Amino acid sequence: MWGLRMIDVASFGEPMVEFCATDVGRIRDVYLFRRGWGGDTSNFIVAVARLGVKAGYICRIGDDEFGKSFLELWQNEGIDTSQVIIEKGGFTAVYFISLLPGGGHDFTYYRKDSAASHYSPSDLNPNYLSKLKVFHSSGISMAISENCRKTVFKAAEIVKANGGIFSFDVNFRPKLWSPQIAKSHIEKAMAEADLIFMSKEDASLLYGEETDKVIEKIYSFAKPKIIVVKMGGEGCLILDDGEKINVPGFKVNVVDTTGAGDAFDGAFIVGLLEGKDLEEIGIFANAVGALTTTGLGAVAPIPRRRDVEDFLRSFNM
Repeated sequence: MWGLRMIDVASFGEPMVEFCATDVGRIRDVYLFRRGWGGDTSNFIVAVARLGVKAGYICRIGDDEFGKSFLELWQNEGIDTSQVIIEKGGFTAVYFISLLPGGGHDFTYYRKDSAASHYSPSDLNPNYLSKLKVFHSSGISMAISENCRKTVFKAAEIVKANGGIFSFDVNFRPKLWSPQIAKSHIEKAMAEADLIFMSKEDASLLYGEETDKVIEKIYSFAKPKIIVVKMGGEGCLILDDGEKINVPGFKVNVVDTTGAGDAFDGAFIVGLLEGKDLEEIGIFANAVGALTTTGLGAVAPIPRRRDVEDFLRSFNM
């Protein structure tokens, strides 16, 4: 779709078909589910595209109906799919979301040995990567297989060597790997990253300490330009070479928080590429994250640029 020189941002990871419960309750007690799309880095790149930046996705999908549905989604969103490999005989992962009181959620995954987990560094296109302004990946992408971990580091190496930015979201999931195993790999990725995203929950689950202490630890082994701590409805904390910027969040009627952090990441990157100052970027990203919580599922509620502008105007911003 886009020429190689026209993609500004690309992400790598595992797309997953989403089945979201339509009622609050345990998964075994809910009978109706709404199908959608998920996977943190896919959610991220949809947000980037909906906000008007030229975007591409890098992954493997199965040659199944779920894989075809993702191709349709990305292409309908204007996302470049030239680096998506369709694996014959492979399957596209799925997950189920159960909704908890208060807007929280719980996940049940069916992803082991998925097509996405088979992606290896040899699948990468160095020419494509060398022209990116930003390459984004996550702890989830690294957790699904050793080959995917190697892929993240190889892609980051190529992008950075050509003047691009490596953006990394910690996105630690205990269901995928233990803190003991995850920490060394995630810390290695943070040490390479120019921009680090993490949530308060990531900090607590991975290190068992308060966020401030975790940030101190990160700065002891990594030298990112920016660290962003996502705090949900409370907003975000941005650290620019250690200088702290607190950006309050927005109050909205929360329906489902799935994908909000991924959309936040996408909005932050868009704001960065547009040359906004960091406080303005934080406001913009908080707005996108908040709007994403007002509907069901990870992708459907991700706002487009006009939605965000209207929302901010309602707050006189």
